[in-house]
Amino acid sequence: MEMRQLEYFIAVAEERSFTKAAARLHVAQPGVSTQIRRLERELKQKLLDRTGRTVLLTEVGAAVLPYARAALAAVAGVRQAVDEHTGLLRGRVSVGMVASSASAYDLPRLLADFHREHPAIEITLSESTSDHLLTALRAGTFDAVAISPSTTVPSGVETLTVADEPLVAAVNPDHPLAGHSRLRLADLRDEPLIVFHESVGARTTVEEACAEAGFPPRIAFEASDPNLLAELAAKGLGVAILPAPFAVMRPTTLRGIPLTDPPMRGSIAFAWRENGSANPAASALIRHLQRAMRVDVE
Repeated sequence: MEMRQLEYFIAVAEERSFTKAAARLHVAQPGVSTQIRRLERELKQKLLDRTGRTVLLTEVGAAVLPYARAALAAVAGVRQAVDEHTGLLRGRVSVGMVASSASAYDLPRLLADFHREHPAIEITLSESTSDHLLTALRAGTFDAVAISPSTTVPSGVETLTVADEPLVAAVNPDHPLAGHSRLRLADLRDEPLIVFHESVGARTTVEEACAEAGFPPRIAFEASDPNLLAELAAKGLGVAILPAPFAVMRPTTLRGIPLTDPPMRGSIAFAWRENGSANPAASALIRHLQRAMRVDVE
């Protein structure tokens, strides 16, 4: 019995598909099928029911699954103990993010710092929507994801807020609203708005706030990158609703005006599986995130 066979069995059991399991493991599907057949021959029992459109566990397979998971976790624990003792962690960590998170929180710097600390760990980074990222996280495709906290977080997932800023109305200095010290959201009823794309959680925040204020937003432009929202507003194309720092960093071309009634905030959080410690590289990244947040707060 090989650890690889157990890993393949777990992946097929969780994905309910040989094709999806192979994609998750980054191996060819025939290799997955061959290794599981060898495992079944060694155990002299069928672990998977392949007769339907989805692959299901047999009664024996369901009994074996928790032991297979425990075996892999034990092996990972042995490797982690050795790596921590020698001061060198190896492995691979996969990170997913919503489009706005790289700008809202300095994700490149964080990953670069982590790479310097653990140069033997391979890091991959992909972009998607919060809902898709959470689904992929639970499936094991990602080890950690940067999402909008307004997304409903399923059980078995932990989160850490890494950015939380007020949303402001940002306008060109020549805009008629630029002289205001603060604005009610209702003051923007007839203004062309420049807002986040619907894939970003702050978009939902804006839409819900507008509904509370009694009007549908007049959306002129939408984008995932807050820097683009800021540039569009600086060119006089409308009123951007974005996190305050993106207006502050452009003092000559953009005026950020606090919004009230209701006030709104934009946030980014990192999320990971509660059992993420089974992957030593992922555990190291999560510890790095937590340390980085403590430093930023202090």
